[in-house]
Amino acid sequence: MVVNVVRSSGMNGGRENLFKAISSDTRLSILEHLSEGDKHISGLAREIGISVPVAARHIKILEKAELVERKKFGNTHMIGIKLNNVYSFLDHFAENRRLEVEQGTTLLEALKNVAAVEVTKMGNRVKVVSTDGEEGFYVYEVDGKFSDKTVDEYEFHEDAVVEWKKLVPITKKRLLVSIRR
Repeated sequence: MVVNVVRSSGMNGGRENLFKAISSDTRLSILEHLSEGDKHISGLAREIGISVPVAARHIKILEKAELVERKKFGNTHMIGIKLNNVYSFLDHFAENRRLEVEQGTTLLEALKNVAAVEVTKMGNRVKVVSTDGEEGFYVYEVDGKFSDKTVDEYEFHEDAVVEWKKLVPITKKRLLVSIRR
């Protein structure tokens, strides 16, 4: 039985397009500004301090890499970031490890074969609190599906791909709240 343990968890547009897209400070600035929400291309150009034609060329490169999308409302074009593709891009850099285990081996036993794992018992559930010295909250998927079993309960009975994920605090939305005076 082969269990492929993938740490952390594609991306369309091709690697060449993707690396070209993120190789520019201007395009990174565009992505940063779009993280605030969809923007009209002329407003985006004004915020960044570039001309609309230059912004349009950069947007085309980001579109080709599928990091942004254009939404058309009549003659108005709004540009928005495709966050899921940004996250998928980062998944390309996950560490891949192969190992072979006996049928009935638990995920915890398999994981201990490829990483230094620290666990803690919370009630009747075992939680991994550190992997290779990195503390945090960890979850896993087997063949793309979350399991309701803990790492010491999940047993392998067939080949599988496990994605071991450390939940990293990523700000999904930021609210800038002002009190009216």
